[in-house]
Amino acid sequence: MTSVERFKLIPEAHLLLFEDDRVLLLRRENTGYEDGNYSVIARHIDGGETARAAVSREAREEAGVVINPSNVALCHVMHRRASDERVSFFFTCNRWKGKPRNMEPNTCSDLSWFHGSALPSNIVPYVRAAIERSRHGTTYSEFGW
Repeated sequence: MTSVERFKLIPEAHLLLFEDDRVLLLRRENTGYEDGNYSVIARHIDGGETARAAVSREAREEAGVVINPSNVALCHVMHRRASDERVSFFFTCNRWKGKPRNMEPNTCSDLSWFHGSALPSNIVPYVRAAIERSRHGTTYSEFGW
């Protein structure tokens, strides 16, 4: 019997940090992926930590805000397809310490609040979809199929 390689899925954790009707976005630079476009605080989940812990750590590393993982709530899950398949977990948080600031200027050229009804045109398409869907209470979607 021949062994079959198991299908692999890449998990990601994203933070939709809202303040009133605004969402915190960062413009990617020098990363090799979607440079020049806006996204949210995010990372691949590498293992050895929970998705909530991963997104809390990235919030501190990318935006200088301290978030207790217990204050992070899942708001949307997206199964998406590009060159590979991924599952993106989108979280929100209504309590954090510190004022967001650009902690990684070598990979982020802007960190700003945008009104949810006026997102920039140069936003990563699946991130735009997740923001819009989560604002409307949709908890699961598929993108890129």
